[in-house]
Amino acid sequence: MNKLLNCKFCNICLPIGLPIILAILGCNHRNLNNNYTQDHQNQKISQNLPQVVVTTTILCDITNQIAKESINLICLVPPGLEPPIYQPTPEDIKAIKKADLILYHGYNFEPNLIKSFKNSRKNIAKISVGQRAVKQPQKLRQNGKIINEPHIWHDVRNAIKMVEVVNFQLGKISPENQQRYNSNTRQLTRELKELNQWIKSTLSTIPDKKRKLLTTHGAMIYYVKAYGLDYKGTLPDISNEDKLTAKKAKSLAEYIKTTQAPIIFADRAVNLMLLAPIAKKTKVKIFPRPLYIDGLGEPGSDGETYQKMMDANTRSIVEGLGGTYLRFAPNIGR
Repeated sequence: MNKLLNCKFCNICLPIGLPIILAILGCNHRNLNNNYTQDHQNQKISQNLPQVVVTTTILCDITNQIAKESINLICLVPPGLEPPIYQPTPEDIKAIKKADLILYHGYNFEPNLIKSFKNSRKNIAKISVGQRAVKQPQKLRQNGKIINEPHIWHDVRNAIKMVEVVNFQLGKISPENQQRYNSNTRQLTRELKELNQWIKSTLSTIPDKKRKLLTTHGAMIYYVKAYGLDYKGTLPDISNEDKLTAKKAKSLAEYIKTTQAPIIFADRAVNLMLLAPIAKKTKVKIFPRPLYIDGLGEPGSDGETYQKMMDANTRSIVEGLGGTYLRFAPNIGR
């Protein structure tokens, strides 16, 4: 039975204060095309190619790696913005209305965009990739209700299932390219299997007494279950307040002490300055590089593709918990 988590679905504060160290990795992946709707006017759109609209950065990257230049790929939520609170723009609505295929994550991960799909043409396929890939997601408790935890891609095996769904749907709208899609899917799947094994091997270098993961987001439940860490849960009651009340700060400090975790891993949507005095009081460090939780990083960052993002998160966890990190280097040339 899936473990229930008490955690915030998403925290919307901006990370400020503590230094953020970006380690630019050298993986040989093709960079994402800058094809978000914010840059839509600068895009070169071919009238002869199907238009595929995807919602999240994760789906954008996966679709790009499979389809490459065979489609007009339009991505809605840009890096750095959170799908759960993202509001569709007029350019998004225009792209949705012109779409030949819409790929979205599902599990209410991008609720405002999902609502906007209702106004698009009824005969256009709208595919929930996440829900088709993983039919029994982890559960968490939010505001007294049990909901599905949508961040399934933090287990690479789930990302492989997402790749399969995307490949199948691309083949339906562009059957003449099915052979190409199958080939790219096989290559991507092999690489992701290597990545999955690399994460296991890299995490195995963490000393047993330090294999405790304390985060600010329940999404990492997929990661710890897949790769064998002792999950100490998430910090409750982290909000977008400028400062914590004395009562809340005391509650957080007491919770941190009970976990006996050596370090706190924050996500990129958390105000790190809220945690700094609590961490000091409890003598627990905050790792300076936040985790990628809701999606990829900016182009050129260490999280610009799915593979790099998983590498970057693993690097942070391993280095924070005293293991040995060696960059992921797939055997397959891209």
